[in-house]
Amino acid sequence: MPIRNFSIIAHIDHGKSTLADRLLQATRAVSDRERRDQMLDSMDLERERGITIKASAVTVEHECDGEVFQLNFIDTPGHVDFAYEVSRALTACEGALLVVDSTQGVEAQTVANAYLAVTNDLELIPVVNKIDLPAADPDRVAMEIESVLGLPAEDCIYCSAKTGEGISELLDAICRQLPPPPEPVIEETRALIFDSHYDDYRGVIVYFRIFDGSLSVGDKIRMMGTGRTFTITELGRYRPQAEKTKKIDTNEVGYMVAAIKTLADVRVGDTITLEAHPAAEALPGYEEPKQMVFCDFYPATASGDEGSGRKADFEALREAVEKLQLNDASFTFDVQHSEALGFGYRCGFLGLLHMEIVQERLEREGGVEIVQTAPTVTYQVATTDGQVMEIHNPSELPDPTHIAEIREPIVKIEIICPDGNIGDLMTLCDSRRGIFRGQVFISTGRQMLTYEIPLAEIIYDFYDKLKSITRGYGTMDYEIIEFRADNLVKVQILVNERPVEALSLICHRDNGEKRSRVILQKLRKQIDRHQFEIPLQAAVGGKIIARETIKAVRKNVTAKCYGGDITRKRKLLEKQKAGKRRMKTVGSVTIPQEAFLSILDQSE
Repeated sequence: MPIRNFSIIAHIDHGKSTLADRLLQATRAVSDRERRDQMLDSMDLERERGITIKASAVTVEHECDGEVFQLNFIDTPGHVDFAYEVSRALTACEGALLVVDSTQGVEAQTVANAYLAVTNDLELIPVVNKIDLPAADPDRVAMEIESVLGLPAEDCIYCSAKTGEGISELLDAICRQLPPPPEPVIEETRALIFDSHYDDYRGVIVYFRIFDGSLSVGDKIRMMGTGRTFTITELGRYRPQAEKTKKIDTNEVGYMVAAIKTLADVRVGDTITLEAHPAAEALPGYEEPKQMVFCDFYPATASGDEGSGRKADFEALREAVEKLQLNDASFTFDVQHSEALGFGYRCGFLGLLHMEIVQERLEREGGVEIVQTAPTVTYQVATTDGQVMEIHNPSELPDPTHIAEIREPIVKIEIICPDGNIGDLMTLCDSRRGIFRGQVFISTGRQMLTYEIPLAEIIYDFYDKLKSITRGYGTMDYEIIEFRADNLVKVQILVNERPVEALSLICHRDNGEKRSRVILQKLRKQIDRHQFEIPLQAAVGGKIIARETIKAVRKNVTAKCYGGDITRKRKLLEKQKAGKRRMKTVGSVTIPQEAFLSILDQSE
């Protein structure tokens, strides 16, 4: 049976998941009774937000020109933060459907995904979707695809994933235009792991594509990266429900259960081979994802409970984090300790949406409540002795006397927007220390701006402001291009003259006072008043650059004095003053957990 392996790629909300639903229906993989929207989006979170978070592989069959083809396709996410999921899916394919909304045209992530597919030497079929909408202009969008991506306009397939129009033509084009999988290179079995997830009853379920040889139930296999061996107890394919099979042959996609109980035994990108006849060389894996946004996760009850309760909360968080990393290879974590919040994890993410999704999945799937600190980015520090070190947290900065320069990550950002918003977007980029690099005409009424901006300037609210300025019509895509030195300083936040490392930040010297003043004003509202005055300060080195004060709660000690000499009242007030001075030296300030999130919102 001829095989075609392909992915569905597109910008977010251009109709990938709906198109996948229609492909399943058209190939009779699901009946009308079983059909529901977003069939391949299995998580509640995906349905609620209307986005794809995890790539989903499924096998269907289609008859074309009197021959039955086996189609293995993967529905991929569209948001820039999940580009790693897309790159892994493309590695397991020979072709891709590039879906473009006929009402919106080519967007930033459309361009990025197309380049990703070309880099992997994939055959592209351009698909113009949503042609049933009143605002659809498929001919204009087809010309956009030709001018921006270089794919001939006449090759575009017009379809509507909602109504099913053009789906049969698309299936025929997949069978005719996409290349067949390459012939096996060696006789020994080699299968690439492109995904996995943990099941409480069956252990780790591994998703793979076989490039050489075959796998059967009962085979003893070896993971070439970890060296661990297992015996296959179940093989199958998703059609889209799991369907067991005894054997999976060359170039086919499937899942495997092999009583793998330890999460560390499976690595996405590893190669599976047979223990009896192992391959000499592993398949090329995936490029390791580069985490660029970091924040700390702590159990929400850790600061309030003591002893066994605190330990149990941390253990629950550890288990949830380990299970999630198996399902999301682009998420990393290390144990972290904070005086204010106890033990937790320093986690790395590909972007802000990725961070938000991971937090929600931990709370829902792991059943843990989480306190999250403000996000930071990776910096490079060149020391005076010639060494270069990477830091993910302001507390890791060495002594200022040993720092030659601090380098921050710079991103190349491409913004596609309507003509009328270009001036406002340029002002926004300039205010974020952006450097203008180019402006390209895409189609009537739309242009693409290219800027170089520090990553730290866009991780907070840049995307929200972009959407607000363009009324939702602007899109952006970014990639890290280099680390560049600038006049960066560490701003320390002092509460009652004691530094709180969890609230410190690294920023440009010119922005230090403004950023720290906003933080101090928020802290002043969130920290309760005590019986002594609490100074809140921001310092760069030994210099205080901003200050707020939380006034003391004051008891009226002179209320019992009726008349008499003024010295009686003064004596009582001086006694109270001395007591407050003594209390301030020994008293401690309780910082609520909400204070550690105050840096998230940088708006005035």
